[in-house]
Amino acid sequence: MKVAVILPAAGMGTRMGRGVAETTGLSRKQFMLLDGSPILVHTVRKFASSSRVSEIVVAVRGEDIEWVEQMLRNEVRGAPIRVVEGGNSRQQSVENAFLSLAPDTDLVAVHDAVRPFVELDTIAHVIDEAAAHGAAIVGIVPVDTVKQVGAASEGGAKIRSTILRERLVLAQTPQVFRYELLKRAFDAARADNFVGTDESSLVERLDQEVTVVLGSDRNIKITKPGDMDLAHLFLERETAPHS
Repeated sequence: MKVAVILPAAGMGTRMGRGVAETTGLSRKQFMLLDGSPILVHTVRKFASSSRVSEIVVAVRGEDIEWVEQMLRNEVRGAPIRVVEGGNSRQQSVENAFLSLAPDTDLVAVHDAVRPFVELDTIAHVIDEAAAHGAAIVGIVPVDTVKQVGAASEGGAKIRSTILRERLVLAQTPQVFRYELLKRAFDAARADNFVGTDESSLVERLDQEVTVVLGSDRNIKITKPGDMDLAHLFLERETAPHS
């Protein structure tokens, strides 16, 4: 089975702030250094070490292609890696990478470039579910009580209802789909000028059921400066020698 992984990494990372990528002069979260290597490298290494992955495609800004190619060539071993030009949005970046895939690809996994702590077992599980059912994502059940509110007013938003947590999932990545299904989803979104918040939202519009595989609260998306404290802790635990 041929499985391609797409990592969209063309974002500007505006929530992270400036001056965080000393080696590149960039301030984008995917290039922040974690134990001496950019977060993107840690994420790529995780998928490159999976026996289930056939190839990895990283979508970056056009001006970054050359040096990102060199960096990944020097720092990552395992599955073949290609770097392509992304777009102005996540959806455009993923679609650009998707269009570079060979049509004999069986499954396409999309993963946030700044989620470096996804577990290999989770990768294998979500791939198996997508192979069996067509579409699968990783998600976790929220631990906090969730309230639905109305429009904000001068005194603040007013609660309209309490939503049962058992009916809710916080979506993570990887999100994995059969190649032809994701192709139809992109075609339909483009025709309708629809922009989704993730790839699953594009596929759901086709009335395709999407299976949820239980993820982990360690599979964080590094988006804010405070997330780096957790990232350093998780990396220390992940690389600690096992007794």
